[in-house]
Amino acid sequence: MAVLFSGCFKDRSEIKDGTYQGTFTVIYLSETLSGKTTLELKKGRFSCSRNPNRIPAGGSGTFTTENNTITFNDESAWTADFDWNLILHGKYHYTCNGKKLTITANKNQVGNYTYDLVKQ
Repeated sequence: MAVLFSGCFKDRSEIKDGTYQGTFTVIYLSETLSGKTTLELKKGRFSCSRNPNRIPAGGSGTFTTENNTITFNDESAWTADFDWNLILHGKYHYTCNGKKLTITANKNQVGNYTYDLVKQ
């Protein structure tokens, strides 16, 4: 029996290029915040949409994957008046099951940051 994955994997360690849409959630000690987002991945580059309240703040630049880790290198300029962990930047753990992509990180003991996305 053969199983074909058309969503996230080129192989078991890479996420497929494409547009992913869904929800970003941050869980702080005292509150949980969430907002809609779109993540575009193409040839080692990414662009993440932002919301006016910066949940999420977005970001754009390059990305790499290794095993179940995805590393984003944001190339945007930012002001210093908000939680910079809301920017898609740094190392995250990811899981991908068919079209569903989940990207998570616990950043600096500040909060848990999760992107729950579906490939369009």
